[in-house]
Amino acid sequence: MKHIFRNKKISAAVTVVPKEERRFDDEYPGYKLTEEKAKKFKKMMGVDRHRIAAPDVTASDLCLFGTRWLLNQGLLKKEEIGAVLFVSQTPDYFIPPTSNVLQGALGLSHDVIALDINQGCTGFLVGLLQAFLMLEIPSMRKILLLNGDTCSKQMSRFNRINYPLTGDAGSATIIERCEEDNPIFCLMNMDGTRHQALMIPAGAYRQPSTPETLVPREVEEGVVRSLQHMQMDGPAIFNFTMEDIPKQIEAALNFSGDSRESIEYFLLHQPNEFILKQMTAKMKIEPAKLPSNIVGIYGNTSSVTVPQNMAHNFGVELEQKSHRVLMSAFGTGLSWATMVMNLGPLAACKIMDYEPA
Repeated sequence: MKHIFRNKKISAAVTVVPKEERRFDDEYPGYKLTEEKAKKFKKMMGVDRHRIAAPDVTASDLCLFGTRWLLNQGLLKKEEIGAVLFVSQTPDYFIPPTSNVLQGALGLSHDVIALDINQGCTGFLVGLLQAFLMLEIPSMRKILLLNGDTCSKQMSRFNRINYPLTGDAGSATIIERCEEDNPIFCLMNMDGTRHQALMIPAGAYRQPSTPETLVPREVEEGVVRSLQHMQMDGPAIFNFTMEDIPKQIEAALNFSGDSRESIEYFLLHQPNEFILKQMTAKMKIEPAKLPSNIVGIYGNTSSVTVPQNMAHNFGVELEQKSHRVLMSAFGTGLSWATMVMNLGPLAACKIMDYEPA
């Protein structure tokens, strides 16, 4: 898909993270790693610490906290919300949609559309696409985009490859129409033939949950997981990120008429520091323009890494004035998307700690 959206903008974005912080140096003995191997892994992948939600905290809790902050600050009014989009792969329930639960918790009008979108790391851009499309409806004033995942609940704590890189977070983003032409250049691709590269094989209805699917097994040294834990084909995902994503980013720059120099910030999804540094070198992008530090501080928070990247690395700048940015995200599906736009000034671009009600 290739399209130009006009007269739309992101007006505010806040990210919410759990207070609990776990450090790799404390966890690595559980992965059967020697100190030498642990240091090598830590340096290569850029892992240091990550934020993990408490067992009773869900992605919707984190998103709801961020939304209430926006409401309390007067940056959003309930009567302005035309739709609630909840993008997650860790919903509260199979049934009902978590977006409906959030609509009720916020006390919104029955006219407000509530929609769940089952997407992972590409989810922030998928959510933006849906929001831009819904703003074509004349009665829509503002869209509340909620991205959230507690992916640590999908991972085995004894998986030395995935668990140290995983983090939990939620975000709340306001998208609205604007008078400025403000073209937003969007490219999006999907390839379901490679869906097995990143998946949880069991637990739904293709392979229902049984006592057998819940049994953890050691699939390689230091990697213990059940069929109901996330599993990844590492070489396939690495090839995907090195081949498909740079091509799409190049196509997006050509589509928008931009150069690497005209883009001020490259806001990419952050699976790990190693992949991002490899991509930065391959695309010949100035490292200062493409941060790779989110995973080492918060963990890979799925679709929240892009707004988290915005806030952690450039929040003050984006609150002050407009910047030319390229956003790109990629993950399960397989799916990948890139957008080029002017972003800012934002009414808020922050990261905050979650406080239970």
